[in-house]
Amino acid sequence: MRKLVFLVFVIVGAGAGLLFSIKEDWGVRAVFMFFGVIAGAAVGGPVLGLGQRRRSSSPRADTLRGLGMTDEDLMDNYWRDEGHPQFMKPPSPDSKEFGGTGGMVD
Repeated sequence: MRKLVFLVFVIVGAGAGLLFSIKEDWGVRAVFMFFGVIAGAAVGGPVLGLGQRRRSSSPRADTLRGLGMTDEDLMDNYWRDEGHPQFMKPPSPDSKEFGGTGGMVD
């Protein structure tokens, strides 16, 4: 059904191209109709969501989601973990106090 609606957008685009060039020669009409088809496809595709990738949901991915180990979790928490897996971020060299006392003052 979605492809039929997409085809309607393409045909409407071609009709609009023909309508705009009704008093011209057939060569000009063909060019206008071609651009109408391109415009109809450019509008109809995104409106109907054609060409979008479908996310396949596997049971294993659903059980691991939220534990910090899937690609989606790493993307969601990149600002916090800086690309490392959860709880595996190496310590920052800037976190040590000067003198090596670890923050304890004599």
